Amino acid sequence: MERRGFIQSIAAWAAYGSVGSLGSFGAREAFAQSVDKKNLEDMQKNWKALLADGTPDVAVAPPLKLSKDEWRKRLSPMEYNVLRDEGTERAGTSPFNGEKRPGVFVCAGCALPVFTSAMKYESGTGWPSFFTTIPGAFAKSTDYKLVLPRTEYHCAKCGGHHGHVFEDGPQPTRERWCNNGVALKFIPKTKA
Repeated sequence: MERRGFIQSIAAWAAYGSVGSLGSFGAREAFAQSVDKKNLEDMQKNWKALLADGTPDVAVAPPLKLSKDEWRKRLSPMEYNVLRDEGTERAGTSPFNGEKRPGVFVCAGCALPVFTSAMKYESGTGWPSFFTTIPGAFAKSTDYKLVLPRTEYHCAKCGGHHGHVFEDGPQPTRERWCNNGVALKFIPKTKA
């Protein structure tokens, strides 16, 4: 995907997100401008390669709305606690902390693709961390549960809570998307 196409997809994401509080367009535009052309091309190449198996475009995913009972049947108790009650798993408990294979991370609630393995890095926090997301995968909100405001993010398709995003991550975004591992499933890339 060319840089122009990527920026156009961000603009489309902004238009789509204006209904669902997917964060400010200015923040996405700043992200697009902060990534130099080489890093952008490398990220896009990785996303395209990892998503080439027919993973649906997240910008057109229809919302998934289920009752609490339907969610309880669909999710394990821990998945329900994190995704539906905005709980947090204990640090260091996710098997995804050590996951290094190429592939795609999807929401455990609805299978929406949210991250690729190319976006993952070791943050040392005890939770799977990513420096960016697949565009359109998450809606953001402000969380005051620890008194100071934090940016919380939820799946754009099912509304499931995944974690918080912080501004102490690596280049090129300086973001750390700190995700509960139990809110994810991993689909390894199959060899062609």
